[in-house]
Amino acid sequence: MKTKINLLIFLLFSVVVFSQEVVVSGVITSVEDGFPLPGVNIIILNASKGTTTDFDGNYSIKVNKGEQLEFSAIGLKTVTVKVNNQSTIDLAMEEDVEALSEVVIIGYGTQRKADLTGAISTVKAEDIEKTPSANVLQSLQGKVSGVQVVSSGSPGDSPTVRLRGLGTYSGSGSPLYVVDGMFYSNIDFLNSKDIETMTVLKDASSSAIYGVRAANGVVIIQTKSGGLNQKPQIEYDGYTGMQVATNVMKMANAEQFVTMAYESGSAPDIQFIENAMQRYGRSRVNPNIPNVNTDWFDEIIRPAKISSHSIGVSGGSETVTYAMGVNYFAQEGVLDMKNEYERFNIRSKVDAKLSDRLKVGGSMIFSNARKYNAENSAWFKAYFAAPILPVIDEGNLEASPVRYSNAQLLGYRDTQNPFPDMMYNDNQQKIRKILANIYFELDLVPEKLKFKTMYSHDFSALDERYVNLPYNLGNNVESLSSITKTQNTYSNQIWDNTLTYKDSFGDHNLTVMAGTSFRDEASHYFSATGSNIQGIENENSWYLDFADDDSFTGIGDSGDRVYGVSYFGRAAYNYKDKYLVYGTMRADGSSKFTKDPWGYFPSVGLGWVLSEEDFLKDNSFFNFLKLRASWGELGNDGVPSSAGSNTINVISTDIGDIQTGGVTSTSTFTNNTWEVIEEKNIGINLKTFNNRLSIDADYYVRDTKNAIMPVLVPIINLTVLKNSGVIRNQGMEIALNWSDDISKDFSYSIGTNVTTLKNETISLNDEYIDSGSAEFRQRTMVGEPIQAFFGYETAGVYQNQAQIDADPIAVSNGLVPGDFIYKDLNNDGMINDDDRKVIGSYLPKFMYGGNIALSYKDFDFSVSFYGQAGNKILNRKRGQIIFTNDGNMDADLAVNRWHGEGTSNSYPSSAGLRKGWNQKQSNFWVEDGDFFRVQNIQLAYTIKGEKLAGKNMPETKITLTADRPFTFFKYNGFNPEVANGIDTQTYPVPAVFTVGLNIKI
Repeated sequence: MKTKINLLIFLLFSVVVFSQEVVVSGVITSVEDGFPLPGVNIIILNASKGTTTDFDGNYSIKVNKGEQLEFSAIGLKTVTVKVNNQSTIDLAMEEDVEALSEVVIIGYGTQRKADLTGAISTVKAEDIEKTPSANVLQSLQGKVSGVQVVSSGSPGDSPTVRLRGLGTYSGSGSPLYVVDGMFYSNIDFLNSKDIETMTVLKDASSSAIYGVRAANGVVIIQTKSGGLNQKPQIEYDGYTGMQVATNVMKMANAEQFVTMAYESGSAPDIQFIENAMQRYGRSRVNPNIPNVNTDWFDEIIRPAKISSHSIGVSGGSETVTYAMGVNYFAQEGVLDMKNEYERFNIRSKVDAKLSDRLKVGGSMIFSNARKYNAENSAWFKAYFAAPILPVIDEGNLEASPVRYSNAQLLGYRDTQNPFPDMMYNDNQQKIRKILANIYFELDLVPEKLKFKTMYSHDFSALDERYVNLPYNLGNNVESLSSITKTQNTYSNQIWDNTLTYKDSFGDHNLTVMAGTSFRDEASHYFSATGSNIQGIENENSWYLDFADDDSFTGIGDSGDRVYGVSYFGRAAYNYKDKYLVYGTMRADGSSKFTKDPWGYFPSVGLGWVLSEEDFLKDNSFFNFLKLRASWGELGNDGVPSSAGSNTINVISTDIGDIQTGGVTSTSTFTNNTWEVIEEKNIGINLKTFNNRLSIDADYYVRDTKNAIMPVLVPIINLTVLKNSGVIRNQGMEIALNWSDDISKDFSYSIGTNVTTLKNETISLNDEYIDSGSAEFRQRTMVGEPIQAFFGYETAGVYQNQAQIDADPIAVSNGLVPGDFIYKDLNNDGMINDDDRKVIGSYLPKFMYGGNIALSYKDFDFSVSFYGQAGNKILNRKRGQIIFTNDGNMDADLAVNRWHGEGTSNSYPSSAGLRKGWNQKQSNFWVEDGDFFRVQNIQLAYTIKGEKLAGKNMPETKITLTADRPFTFFKYNGFNPEVANGIDTQTYPVPAVFTVGLNIKI
């Protein structure tokens, strides 16, 4: 009986429970046009169940009565509905106007993203913070199309940044950085945690409002602020980790080195090996080589620490907002010496509304950094140092204070050991920066007419102390103590005034702005060197006062001052949010140009939002579609001022065995005028698949006219800088991003960007311009990239004597098997200078980046990558054999050298490497710089603020980050990122592994 009762209760309970579950279905449409919405997410709140609408907007889901359904999609307002007895829920969802009206920072103001007519990209804080680096610019690598970031591995060094190629020959080519309205050429003082957004203005139309300093593009940085009526929020953010050198170059080991020396047939080199065996003994494994096998790169490289700690507070009242904080950053270098960088920052930002019409504000950053520079000659020496030489030679009794080895004791010409260079010097820089601005903003007509005035001042001081400590390496190699002190100060003052009118009337929207800008840049430099320091063993004596009074050299005292005045205006108009017009005009005056200090530079941009047209409004595919076109000109004064050689030179010469003084006169003063950057850009912005997929594409042609280039003046044989050419950069930029919320707990995004670049010299006053050295020539000529590598093209390696005898060129030049075959490009039966050609450029033809991000509940995971192709690197360290042929060689040369018929058709023999014929600049020394890198991997877990033991716990985020963990390339070096394409031994770019913690209270 009891069993039957239990069964009855169970059945009744089941019926009740089953009766609570219902199937809800319906159709989701757009409130604007009534079209069905595919891909809308429907989830049951506080449950793990969910579904999405199909192509026709239909859905169906099982749900218990009393539960809530949440309907959401990108670009639409989220709707929540409680399920009672209904079995059908149809919804008409509205567009999220706030999402569609995203505002981006532009020059001297803001603009709706939908209204932009130029090529502008924005990187947000969460993407910037993932990169553990001293310089926030490193975080741009691979994230923005058209932007090349060349990494630097040395602590505290800034990366090289180029927007849309390189358009100037004599200037740096780096963009302008605008931080909270102030102009900078370097932002090494910024902490990534202080940044809200980084906006990149790539085309001339977008950049033109900033004038002369914006010729190479603009990066606008907005730092974080507090919010009105926001309670104080305290935030700690920090990470600590290790840097590890990756892709460490393999050098020839002792056995390979000895083998190549014997193959070379060089009697001195063979004797040096015999000397090494007598001094250090013979190897037990192979008695024909010395008992030393030093891996010099392994000796000079170490794991290095990196850490950052920030504390900030932000908030606001009804009228005042504030944000302030401190940051400490420390980074060791992977070169095993006193090579490190540390920086302490203090930041504050305050905005206050004094009345309904008057607002004031300002920001200040104080940055105090200390940097110990690496002795980069150590990389060069480690490459050539013979592996049969030990680091320490106890038999070198003359060496002091440490018994470092000296290759000269074996007969070599150079000491080769890099450790004395590393350990017997101290190169310290103290870098102090005070960066401040203040503004007043007055509403002359509320919501319509506004006046703003802002004063900014950037003051920097760099004190450098370079100390050479005394040492002896034996064999009369002795270095005396010396000290070089340099002091640099830089001051940049800018005063901007703008008047902005904004109004809407009917379907018309208009914003007009006019302004003036004044700048005053001043710099001062002093340097002196003294020797024979008294009490050099004590750092308290490392001052010029302790140097020998008669030893001072290199005394220099100089300075520079540049003024600029500008007048500018801008108008932005749209009609019905469909037709967009954007125009600027700027008049710039610069004291750099004496002939014509004023330049006038207009720009215009047009946009057409097709998705707002009636013929597309009812479509379900295009959520947003805009066509853009722009044209603009900018003047560039980021070049040396008009100048020339001295008009009068004082000289002395021997006349009749009598030293006679006199003067020579020249007249090579250059009266340069503006470099003018003219750029055309067409683009498209597209959003589709219910705003999940966005596509941004641009094609541009960017010409630098009147490019200032070096020109040789005949007779007097002097080179001066003159307006003498046109340089063109053109290419395509495409960015695709897909994001989707699968459910309440799971979302993901995928993005990629691709950039093509063609750099070309369009015209020159001369036939060509040579740069580089005579042995490693670079040449600028019409139809080719600027400063392209110029040399011979190899066609293989002579394999046997019969091949030699059959080639008149080989016979006439006394060649042997193992020597290069060069292409006779002009078919004249000779190999000479006329057979040289452009063999590559250091500017990449193709760049790409991408990212994948996943979010599940409180876990976030992301991976990003970056790569480039089409650029070349001059392996200058390998080419050093022209000057020193008894050093070591990299393992690639040792393994792949020609050492008999059929062994290689691209590498010369050991003997051939020492011959001038094979040392000509050719495509053998100029290698491919292509690479692919896994840029960043990060796993994060967030512990959201919860109550524990009756107390509120702070929101805590823990991150594990691997930055640049894997790089894949074929180039024979540490690093395929070489800013100028000439690798004399580039500092390795290390992989960085960190653990991070963020706490918000």
